[in-house]
Amino acid sequence: MLVAAGLALSLAACGKSDPPAGQQTGDTHPVAHAMGTTEVPLTPQRVVVLDTDKLDTAVTLGITPVGAAVADQTGLPTYLGDAVGTVQVVGTLTEPDLEAIEGLHPDLILGTKFRQEQFYDELSAIAPTVFTEKVGITWKENFLLDGEALGKKDTAADLLGAYENRAETVGEDIDGAADLEVGIVRFMPDHIRVYGPDSFSGIVVADAGLDRPDFQKLNGADDKRFAKVSQEKIDDADGDVLFYCAYGADATAALEEVTDGSLWKGMSAVENGKAYTVNDEIWMTGIGVTAANMILDDLAAKLT
Repeated sequence: MLVAAGLALSLAACGKSDPPAGQQTGDTHPVAHAMGTTEVPLTPQRVVVLDTDKLDTAVTLGITPVGAAVADQTGLPTYLGDAVGTVQVVGTLTEPDLEAIEGLHPDLILGTKFRQEQFYDELSAIAPTVFTEKVGITWKENFLLDGEALGKKDTAADLLGAYENRAETVGEDIDGAADLEVGIVRFMPDHIRVYGPDSFSGIVVADAGLDRPDFQKLNGADDKRFAKVSQEKIDDADGDVLFYCAYGADATAALEEVTDGSLWKGMSAVENGKAYTVNDEIWMTGIGVTAANMILDDLAAKLT
């Protein structure tokens, strides 16, 4: 059997190029994903992640990537602490640095079709590459798929289940959770957003059994992730409770200007001392189980 296997391998190698740098030649398993099916190592050792959810997922599953792309306005997320201390930045989410990625000799690359589809062929020439379809609305499915690619399928399922159980418990500890309207506002460099039921933070809030202001349910909208709101209409973002954050330095300046205005100060959540600033990295760009549990921490700390 060993001789036959060796002969088969040698025949298969005829006419084939060597595997890309860093790609393992040992045991693999097929992973079906947004771009097809890819054979990936059973236990990848040098992982590059090209979206923020994949970084959260890898760290959640006990894996330190060798490289990670970052959001335009931020670097590596601080909420993950020392777990990302050795990670090399390899470009941004929409412009990954292919040369830097190749130089890290990865044996697995995790990305998102939504952001990096145009780079898929080049990335696949470097190492086995697995893409999820979207970001945010499918964050739980993404976590499980990335967990499978990382060789941690069962662990990922267990951790997601534990998060969902905890979300239910946190909600049970909040008085009148089902009737409590929680607003979520994010200041961007050039506009303001309210986040709806299909956003990452909106899903976490719903998992805890909390309600949302009618305006933020985005009823009738094709895209229920978020909607823009003007500074002159910021009171449309009001709720019983308000959580707000800013994406980058320019957005922080805009936040300070708006929250110093009379419209903001006249919102019921603000007047009642129920408006809380939160970490944008956690509520908006984390998009993984560790970030989701930290949102639950905020809900528990402010609402119970």
